[in-house]
Amino acid sequence: MNSRTQSLAIEDLKHIHLDALQEICNIGMGHAATALSQMIGKPVHINAPQVRLASMAEVPEIIGGAEQVVVGIYLQIRGEVQGNILLIFPMESVQALVSLLTGEGPGQQIALTELHVSMLKEVGNILAGSYLSTMEQLLQITLLPSVPSLAFDMVGAIVDYILIQLGQETDTTLVIKAEFFAKDQKIRGHFFLLPDPISLELILRASRVQEGTGETR
Repeated sequence: MNSRTQSLAIEDLKHIHLDALQEICNIGMGHAATALSQMIGKPVHINAPQVRLASMAEVPEIIGGAEQVVVGIYLQIRGEVQGNILLIFPMESVQALVSLLTGEGPGQQIALTELHVSMLKEVGNILAGSYLSTMEQLLQITLLPSVPSLAFDMVGAIVDYILIQLGQETDTTLVIKAEFFAKDQKIRGHFFLLPDPISLELILRASRVQEGTGETR
């Protein structure tokens, strides 16, 4: 591994790299929609996910403001690749998701119970697991998600917690914005992938991105 490769960080990604990761995201989120459909027993469709890079400081603005109350589901990635996954759902999407999972009336305010929290953690586990499974199959690397933890708090507080967990490893995240539709209900969510710099380089080498051509093979 040369010095240029060793210094590769997520901030150094070019459009060509994002194109390769976009393709992985498209497939992974498609599998996630299928898994979610099986969980709720209803067809689930997904818009093409949007992929971009952002600093963690930008996350609150992306979600809608630091004081917006959301549900955040956090997992660590272990195995050949190390990193973190954060899923954030605004409250209206949480209400829609809980309604689909429990059969409770859509549009009504639902107080989150311990059962609802357990269900939401399982949703996070399924979405993250489906995405990581896709990466495993496409890139032939081992990825193991940890048990998810859930926070019901303002976006700013959740981001501050994640930054503490990350330490000095990286402050930049790959943002995957996705919208799921089920039974005329829209579930908006943001999927944040935060591989450490060494793991990011492994992902890019595994995808065999050809910098001069824009092709993967």
